[in-house]
Amino acid sequence: MSGHSKWATTKYRKGAQDAARSKRFVKHIRSLEVAAREGGGDLTNNAALRTAFERARGDSMPMDTIERAIKRGTGELEGVRYEAVSYEGYAPGGVAVIVETLTDNRNRTSAELRNLFTRNGGSLAEPGAVSWQFERKGVVELDRSLDEDTITEAAADAGAEDVVDVGERWQVVSAPTDLAAVRAALEAAGMTPLSSELTLVPTATVDVGDSQEAQRVLRLLDAIEEHDDVQNVHANYDIPEAVLAGYAG
Repeated sequence: MSGHSKWATTKYRKGAQDAARSKRFVKHIRSLEVAAREGGGDLTNNAALRTAFERARGDSMPMDTIERAIKRGTGELEGVRYEAVSYEGYAPGGVAVIVETLTDNRNRTSAELRNLFTRNGGSLAEPGAVSWQFERKGVVELDRSLDEDTITEAAADAGAEDVVDVGERWQVVSAPTDLAAVRAALEAAGMTPLSSELTLVPTATVDVGDSQEAQRVLRLLDAIEEHDDVQNVHANYDIPEAVLAGYAG
């Protein structure tokens, strides 16, 4: 899991390099609309919408903005129709990358992502080229101050597969179908999750110990994440903490 975990940890540390708040809102709005269109507007019965809602609220998005996005998704309000499209490619050093987007023009998005990969030393690949190196998992994140044994005891019966130390927080990993039950079990035990989501976790990682090559990998991932259509970026690198700490962006 180190590619996912360490990248997430790094992104939390370098908040100054995050996309602008308005850009993040655009991503949340698209996610809410697509989730509502595909599964309905009821948070209770639509896990994808509930996850999108929690992310948006975690980013302090106003409720009226969220409600309008959901209504556009369900057809109660008019809006642009977005579709989910995933792209696969390679970063420098052979690191596998999966990019999940929501776009209203897949030809434009494909061309722009291909350009980003090429300009940053990577390459876009055909569908299926790297997806076999990842598996979808449920991940609940908790504050690092909590006790590992307490977390494990609360989550195990609900289907948790592992509790991972990622430096600044704990990650509780489960099968996708067990995510809601694991989160509920942790909350019932008095713990407040920092986040919970379905994500792609690498089954194996690529060691990137060279500082210059690591910088190239991270710069490519940063450039991809800045694209308006991009929702999530997954990569299977393993970069030493010391190298991550020295990343200049």
